Amino acid sequence: MRILFLGDVVGKAGRRAVAAALPALRAQHEPSVIIANAENSAGGIGLTRRTVRELLHAGVDILTSGNHVFAQKEAEQVVDEVPELLRPANYPPGAPGRGWAVYPLPGGGAIGVMNLIGRTFMADLDCPFRAADALLPAIQAQTRVILVDMHAEATSEKQALAYYLDGRVSVVLGTHTHVQTADERILPGGTAVLSDVGMVGPRQSVLGMRIDVAIRAFLTKMPTRLVAARGEVLLCGVAIEVDDTTGRAVRITRIQEVVGESELGGAEAPDAVEALPGDA
Repeated sequence: MRILFLGDVVGKAGRRAVAAALPALRAQHEPSVIIANAENSAGGIGLTRRTVRELLHAGVDILTSGNHVFAQKEAEQVVDEVPELLRPANYPPGAPGRGWAVYPLPGGGAIGVMNLIGRTFMADLDCPFRAADALLPAIQAQTRVILVDMHAEATSEKQALAYYLDGRVSVVLGTHTHVQTADERILPGGTAVLSDVGMVGPRQSVLGMRIDVAIRAFLTKMPTRLVAARGEVLLCGVAIEVDDTTGRAVRITRIQEVVGESELGGAEAPDAVEALPGDA
């Protein structure tokens, strides 16, 4: 099975870049399934029914998320309505949506996807390590190919989880920081890992947001209207090949390419949302 995973999609520019780049990425990597993190798809913070629909229409099969999943008002309904959309599984009981699912694939076989969120430098949710322990048996009963999106701030927490799950899942990918790391590898037990996939967002930006606005937020520490940047997009992702029979990863390849402005279908007014300084 070939898996194509795209990093955090940031705002309108990121969504357009996904639509523009997927045909060539599909031809190059021939993925069995395409997954993307959508938690920043609406103006750089959160997701909406429209942004989720737009990414699925572009060809993404499964959407994961993270700490901004409920930033937009309608998100609580969206996570219940859209089976292809996951929120972190270690939210406490009673949270809307689902944190994992097993998806049958058109070409045969199935992939299990689990979404987790870290606790270091982030909200103190339930333990992602223990959540994985509790949920894995139900997934393993249905498929050997399992991918985990670990949405976390600290690379140490992401790497620790990858080693903790080595041999029990096929892939552990970090998201959240929007900065792609260069530590892709396959662990001794057969689990492919990358500490952070990066983002699909404006290249000349601060984590996908306008540079001047981000600098002002850090200088003044005042509540700031963060605005998604425009211009060419840095598309970061990863391609993984997994042995369907064993569930062990056999290859992992980082992807980083630029999607030019001419490929994005023109420049319209960017999305914008209210947020606190640094919360991009």
